[in-house]
Amino acid sequence: MRIILPFLAVIIFSCNQNKDVNEAYQWPGATPPVAEMKDHETGMHGDKRNDEYYWMADFFSKGPDSNKVVDYLKAENAYTDTMMADTKKFEEDLFAEMKGRIKEKDESVPVFSNGYWYYTRSEEGQQYFKYCRKKGSLDAKEEMLLDVDKMAEGHPYYSAVGFNVSPDNKLLAYGVDTVSRRQYTIYVKNLETGELIKDAIFPASGGSEWGNDNKTLFYTATNPKTLLSEKIKRHTLGTDPKKDVVVYAEKDKSNYIGVGKTKSEKYIIIASSATMSSEYRILDADKPEGDFEVFQPRMKNVLYDIDHQNDKFLVVTNKDALNFKLMETPLNNTGVEHWKEVIPTRKDVLLEGIDVFKDFLVITERKNGLLQLRIRNVNNNAEHYVDFGEPAYTAYASSNPEYDSKNLRYVYTSLTTPNSVYDYNMETKGKELKKRQEVIGGYNPEEYVTERLYAEARDGVKIPISLVYKKGTEKNEKTPLLLYAYGSYGNSMDAAFSSTRLSLLDRGFIYAIAHVRGGQEMGRQWYEDGKLFKKKNTFFDFIDCAEYLIKGKFTSPAHLYAEGGSAGGLLMGAISNLRPDLWRGIIADVPFVDVVTTMLDESIPLTTNEFDEWGNPKNKEFYTFMKSYSPYDNVEKKAYPNMLVTTGLHDSQVQYFEPAKWVARLRTHKTDKNVLLLKTNMEAGHGGASGRFEYLKEVALQFAFMFALEGIRE
Repeated sequence: MRIILPFLAVIIFSCNQNKDVNEAYQWPGATPPVAEMKDHETGMHGDKRNDEYYWMADFFSKGPDSNKVVDYLKAENAYTDTMMADTKKFEEDLFAEMKGRIKEKDESVPVFSNGYWYYTRSEEGQQYFKYCRKKGSLDAKEEMLLDVDKMAEGHPYYSAVGFNVSPDNKLLAYGVDTVSRRQYTIYVKNLETGELIKDAIFPASGGSEWGNDNKTLFYTATNPKTLLSEKIKRHTLGTDPKKDVVVYAEKDKSNYIGVGKTKSEKYIIIASSATMSSEYRILDADKPEGDFEVFQPRMKNVLYDIDHQNDKFLVVTNKDALNFKLMETPLNNTGVEHWKEVIPTRKDVLLEGIDVFKDFLVITERKNGLLQLRIRNVNNNAEHYVDFGEPAYTAYASSNPEYDSKNLRYVYTSLTTPNSVYDYNMETKGKELKKRQEVIGGYNPEEYVTERLYAEARDGVKIPISLVYKKGTEKNEKTPLLLYAYGSYGNSMDAAFSSTRLSLLDRGFIYAIAHVRGGQEMGRQWYEDGKLFKKKNTFFDFIDCAEYLIKGKFTSPAHLYAEGGSAGGLLMGAISNLRPDLWRGIIADVPFVDVVTTMLDESIPLTTNEFDEWGNPKNKEFYTFMKSYSPYDNVEKKAYPNMLVTTGLHDSQVQYFEPAKWVARLRTHKTDKNVLLLKTNMEAGHGGASGRFEYLKEVALQFAFMFALEGIRE
């Protein structure tokens, strides 16, 4: 979708015109790796499409080129190390600086659930956490449930998730992944004896849910190859997991499924959801051997979500409601014909979700791009909003497991306010700050400025931009600025604090978030206008935000940087092709850049779940449109900006070979002398390194890359 830019004049910059900046850092004259090219036809619908690096996908299939793949990735890592050799000491200093802001010996705010206070704590020098609880009182003796530091010993990667205590408080189920492919083994620990029960369940997602009999465990079984969540199974403790009963099998490969429990603890719920429709099944948690009943059969283009409150179910749905509405229905009549409206849909307010209490309802809404918490007393329908008072922020309901409670635990943060945990009395409206993230070494929010701006996109739509910088930072053509965005799946990128970001701000950078279409910051339509055949709005919005900042003298192309990851990495690939002249440097983290090939291969994890987001290229119209913006397919012989691309060998979301192929093709086409670096974490996946501190090494590399281009050496 090409539309006219409304600016009266557009200044076009050359990628290589800023010689004074290019001389800031003398890159070593190393020769980059050259990947072998093998013709492989991947076109369809009569279109010729040669993928000369298709062989790079061989690692997981253990094909004839699998060893060659590893050798190539290692060669790229060695090249990156050589090119960044002079920044190595600076990277180490940055790592120490960012790590030094983190309180190593720390403890979370305890959460009360079913008679116990639960919390995590961390020890100095340790990468992981200890999961603990105290019975009845915070003065009681500590009971350590899991010592993840000890559990992770000997593992380059370790992830423990899905902590789930049985109703009688005696058993703990949790999932472990030691590869970073998001395939978990579920273990059950006897909290009275400290021993593991021998019922290890694999492969599964990390989460699970207990029946109220304390011996039945429901979990999501995954496909070992595609990693799709395909079945919900029921496991009885002491039996062979191979004989677990399938209580639900999903036939639609575009749906994600999962299992949980209502906050009231009365119902087990199976959720099946795609981008455009959903379906729920319910079961009395006191009767785990029973059959699940469909709440409401899936409806075309209708999403709904449910929870239980007292004598009714609450339903959040977009049925005849673009921005969603709240409905209620009797416990024994859950079909759509019985749904009764509680909160109508509104044009200017997105109803994002609810948190249910016995006497209160917390409604999360989004208005003008900002989150609001609306409190309703269900006994008298009295309502009020929690006041926050900053121009750009993030606020959300946190862990609130107790159904019969008058206190709401919520988290508040902004670009200048560290994560702050509050307890809010929904009856008296009194709030108590329980904990604010401590920044070691001192941090004064008054030394930083946050702003909310609006850029005009080429179709006249106003795109919000949140930005932060240190007081005294001059805004002019020489000011370095990092512009970040995501723009997919309706995921909103709200303004939040980052202590690592201070290393940028304290060195004169401005940091900005472009709230582009494809997210959901401005309501559901914001998402609808950035997907499928409207996907290019995401790319144009980002470019138009950049031009707005340049025109406003916040920065210039000589000092403007762009960053995005995963689907945001697709954005980085697209803008590098569309407007390479705008950026001094681009950081593409685990980027989704080979859209057509991936969406044609249903054996790749998550492909079938994504058809409603990107389209199915087996349809000629989608194939043609995807190919028109897919970064890999649109690499041309022209100048590209400096680029740092990262990936993980075990990435289950965006396979390593997408960024690897993209970099290889860029190397053979780019006509400039700018640097192009690929860094592969050979031991991690989509989320990068595990542990509290290891990821900081990846951040330090990214910062050092930009600092090198800016001539900043300390």
